[in-house]
Formats: sequence, structure tokens, C-alpha cells
Amino acid sequence: MNSLSIAVVGCGYWGKNLVRNFKDLGALTAVCDRNSESAQRLAAQYGVPARTFVEILADGGIDGVVIATPAETHGRLVREALLGGKHVFVEKPLALSVAEARELCALAESRGLILMVGHLLRHHPAFCTLARLCADGELGKIRYLYSHRLNLGKFRTEENALWSFAPHDISMILALVGEQPSEVTSVGHCYLHRTVADVTSTHLTFPSGAAAHVFVSWLHPFKEQRLVVVGDKAMAVFDDTLDWSRKIRLYDHDISWQDGVPHPNPADERPISVDPAEPLRLECGHFLECVRTGTPPTTDGHEGVRVLAVLDAAQRALESREPVPPAQTTDASDVFIHPTAVVDQPSSVGTGTRIWHFSHVLKDSIVGQDCNIGQNVVIGPGVTIGNRCKIQNNVSVYPGVTLEDGVFCGPSMVFTNVINPRAEIERKHEYRPTLVRRGATIGANATIVCGHTVGRFAMVGAGAVVTHDVPDHALVVGNPARVIGGVCRCGARLPAGDWTDAACPACGDTYRQEHHHIRRVGP
Repeated sequence: MNSLSIAVVGCGYWGKNLVRNFKDLGALTAVCDRNSESAQRLAAQYGVPARTFVEILADGGIDGVVIATPAETHGRLVREALLGGKHVFVEKPLALSVAEARELCALAESRGLILMVGHLLRHHPAFCTLARLCADGELGKIRYLYSHRLNLGKFRTEENALWSFAPHDISMILALVGEQPSEVTSVGHCYLHRTVADVTSTHLTFPSGAAAHVFVSWLHPFKEQRLVVVGDKAMAVFDDTLDWSRKIRLYDHDISWQDGVPHPNPADERPISVDPAEPLRLECGHFLECVRTGTPPTTDGHEGVRVLAVLDAAQRALESREPVPPAQTTDASDVFIHPTAVVDQPSSVGTGTRIWHFSHVLKDSIVGQDCNIGQNVVIGPGVTIGNRCKIQNNVSVYPGVTLEDGVFCGPSMVFTNVINPRAEIERKHEYRPTLVRRGATIGANATIVCGHTVGRFAMVGAGAVVTHDVPDHALVVGNPARVIGGVCRCGARLPAGDWTDAACPACGDTYRQEHHHIRRVGP
């Protein structure tokens, strides 16, 4: 079995634990952190190079990326990694909005990539034992659950205690109950920071009648990590602060009725045997196994969406002080297709996409979210269009062409799919693939000869004829197209001439030219 190659992005408080585990599992290839000193220090400790995120994505030998950066960066980094063809393991939360998280799931599925979310306790041996007890009916029907995740610190100012602590407990509760809540209420209080809640109490009501309570705080005198599950046959406690022999305890309490009054019949606790193992090691190993086999992770992107929907509802309830139903975890229908346009089935058109007059999407095609498809456009059959693409009037996207996210196709530009077409000779078996990478722009009346790749954020001038691969960030013009300069991802032209590092005059991003290739190096 060939070993996998994994890069860890984010070498801070938690990231260094991921680095250690992937190194011990024989998969660590590189580390990355915006603090270059931290990255270099950890790289030296584990004998791997410290690399930039751009370098990691450009390395075809790296199979997967592990992301342990601040939560507000997760959505962007996951998207870039998936577009770069990397399997992704991201720490919670998957993103900061349900819509973005759904989009990332769709992106991973469209590219056949593993997307896993770091809900660590789902891999804890004690929780796995508890889940088996519930599945085997040892507790009977689940009536209610409550969790306490309390500590003194670690204090945060970019997210409240709900977002920092509760995802683990919500993930466990949803797994045990087996359904999404119908209503969420939450209250919280801010003591250390004017707008960041230090303590929150969240209540979940489920359609089956079960209920759950999640109490989290980082302003507590001692550490408590406890999940209690109450069924109609027995009760169980998962207490992660106890030693392995007592982490899971079962209580076969009984309730008897006397003269219409319930009376408890307590039973002694029954410790359940659990094999000790480091949860993080199991989680990292699970990711590697999923990448090897293609098996969906226990905590895949869809599970991340379900947890995020509850967190989002809890945050809205926290702010409104009113019960909130969680967002739907499947895409709602929000697509505009002009009456003169045709979409053959089976095909997929993403939420927010608009398809205008006389356009035709042929069968087995995938059009992403928030795209704008102009008039008289033909897509397919079997073509994939990424999210937020704009295809102007009179463009045909033939089989073999793939557009990644954010691609702009100017009016009347042309894709070919064979080199020497003849009307009377069938050459479908000779189709050559064409890939237009993320953020690229193709000008009006340009021609992209099949079998070539237009690089990320490259710009093809109007009327140009592309007969060779176009590097990332290159500006090409003419027939045949030639490189005359570079463009920033924001679209501004980079300074001309031979340079080692150049700053975009519009946004300040820096670029480096090496052997006629341009790559972004910062910020």
C-alpha cells in the first residue's frame, strides 16, 4: 500500500497536535502557517519542509490538506484546497454559514474528493462505546440528553463559547438522536468582553419528542466534560475527565408507580469497559483510511453542515432571545431559468444560478451555484461548470471542457474539443480535455484550442488563440497567444519587467516570477 502525503496548514495551539499525529502515522509531508517562525520551528522538529499554502496546492505529490486555522478562514481555504485537487480534513466549523458549507460539500462531491470535519469526540473510544449501547437498545428510547463542557479558559475574542465548545457536543447529540432538531433556543451572557458570550445554554427540541441541553462556559472554576443520555430503560454517562475504567457508566435505574405517583428505584453504576486510545490519533487515521478507500468519513461534510445548521440557529436564538428553527441542510430551490431556455435531465443547476434566453444545458451536466449563463449558450453534455462562473452570450462549452469556480467567458469566445474537425467524420473518441482553472478570464472572441489548461487567475486577451498551456496569473494576447505580463487575482495588471517580487498596485498581493511562471507569495 502506497503511503499518503499530507500537509498540515495551521501550526498553532491545536495544529501542532495534528502535525505530531500525522508524522507518527507516516503521512506528514509539509507544514504551513502564516507565522513563518512557528512553521519553521515545527518543520525542524518533525523533519519536513515549511511551505506556503500556494506551494502546497501546486504540489501534485500532496494527497491531502489538514486545515487548523482560525474559523473565519476555513471556507476559503477548504474551497482552494478542493479546487487544487486535494482531499481535506478541516477543524470545526466547516464554514461560517450553512450555504457556504453546502457549497463546499457539493464541490467535494463533484470532484470525487474526501471532505472531513474535525468533530473529534465522534472518534473517542468512549463515545463510540456509548453510541453502540444506544444502537443496541441498552438505554431504550432516548428521552433527553444534556452535556456540560466547562473550563477556566481558553478565552477567545473572535468567537464565543458556543462556537468554540458546543460543536463537539452537538455532533455527538445529533449522532445519538439520529435527527435534526425542529427548534433551538439559546441564552448567553458576556462578562469578559462586551459582545462575546462567555457562557451559553442551548436547548434542542427534536421531532421524535427527545430533547437536549448544551451548557458551555470558559468562565468556570473547574473542568467538566460530561454527556448524560437518559433512556426509558437505562441511563448512561460519558465523563471524559475520569480515567478510562470509568469514562462510560451505565445506570439501570427503574421507575415504579405507586398510587399514581412515580418512585425511583436506584441501581448501582455499571462501568463499561473501553479500550484506551488517543482520539486524535484515531481521527487522523480515519481520514487517511477514507482517502485510501474513498469511503465517506464518519464526520463528512454533510455532518458538518448539520452541526453548523444547529450552531447557526443557536446563535440567532442567542441574539433574538426567541426559539429558532434550524436552516434546511439540503439546498433550497432558488434557480432562475428563462422560459426560452432548456435544461435536459439528468442535470444539476446550483442555487442562485440564472440561465437566460435560448440557452441549453444538455444532459449529465453540472452547473454550480450563483452562475450567470447568458443568452444562446450551450453547455454539455457531461460538462462541469464551477460556482460563480459568468458565461456571456453565444458561447458553447463542449464535452471535455471543465470550468472551475469564478471563470469568466467573454461573448462569442470559442472552445474546441478536437484538433482537426470534419463535418463528415465522427471524432468523439478524439476529444481532448480542456481545463480552465479558478478565477481565469477569457476575453471576447478568443479561442481555446483543446487539450490545454488555462491557469488560475490567468487572463486571455480578446481575440487571442491559445495553443499552449497558459500559466497561473499570466496575461496572454495574440495568435498564437503569448505571455506579455502578469495579472493579480483581483484583475489588476502586475508591474512589467523582470522582477523577483512585485506588489499588485490595486490590492497589495505580492507575486514572484520564476522561469516564466508567476505565483502568488503573499500576503
